[in-house]
Amino acid sequence: MDVELYVLLNDGHKIPVIGFGTFAPDKFPKSMAEEATRVAIEAGYRHIDSAYMYGNEVEVGRAIKEKISDGTIRREDVFHTGKLWSTFHSPDLVRPALEKSLRDLQMDHLDLFLIHIPVDFKPGEDLVPVDENGKYLYNNTDLRDTWEALEQCKDAGLVKSIGVSNFNRRQVELILNKPGLKHKPVCNQVECHLYLNQSKMLEFCKSHDIVLVAYSALGSSRDETWGIGQDTPVLLEDSVLNAIADKLGRTPAQVAIRYLLQRGIVVLAKSFTPARIKQNLQVLDFQLSGEDMTTLDGRNKNLRYDSMPIAASWDDKVNNECFY
Repeated sequence: MDVELYVLLNDGHKIPVIGFGTFAPDKFPKSMAEEATRVAIEAGYRHIDSAYMYGNEVEVGRAIKEKISDGTIRREDVFHTGKLWSTFHSPDLVRPALEKSLRDLQMDHLDLFLIHIPVDFKPGEDLVPVDENGKYLYNNTDLRDTWEALEQCKDAGLVKSIGVSNFNRRQVELILNKPGLKHKPVCNQVECHLYLNQSKMLEFCKSHDIVLVAYSALGSSRDETWGIGQDTPVLLEDSVLNAIADKLGRTPAQVAIRYLLQRGIVVLAKSFTPARIKQNLQVLDFQLSGEDMTTLDGRNKNLRYDSMPIAASWDDKVNNECFY
């Protein structure tokens, strides 16, 4: 199965099938995101995924600006994704939040702007507000009102496409069934990898002409930030994945990425190691056989590396599933 370089979104814009993810836990210096983004662009990535919550939009924007200034790329060559954080869901806060990201990134528009998670926190300076007992402080904004504010940002030319992230089926349907819907979500960005292949969500998204975008496509390291236990399997050490990689003369990461691409999923690959950044992009010159795809389908464990603890106690106004 051939994989195109771009996928057509339902609003007519195109998204590169492989993107570079810029998230890193707080223990890593923000300068690493700047250098990694610079290396990624030099390696050929033209899809950069960032978010206000990552706290490194200034650094990522500086790297992109540098590569534009030295003639490596033009702004129109880069597909840049940003995300609306949960303290800005109130409609009057959406555009100011987007404009803040644009200033930090040194851009006049984003190519894609997502609702980061379907959780509404109390507005304020704290990214994750808590009370004196350490309980999260939530808010009551209707997701449909937040979405309407995103539509207005699109109409104003501040962003070309709008979508969602970490939404379950019912939350996506809430937007799709919104009275007066002007622009449907172009994508749903979710955790998706060999151990969490998201087959049902993929089928649902395809039925509505919504692209599934995969983060944590290579699994995740055992980082205490996300509460990953030492007994959690490391995806890239999977014996079946490695056997297929050895047979094809490829890295396990390349096979893991190719597996998602052949299913019609846009993949975000993340690494701060220059050699791996380059390797992860070299996945368009080989194919997995139908047999290999079926074998890899069988590795699904419904395993989440990102348990989203900030949403665990949220009383979802739509349903109680949150991300599941």
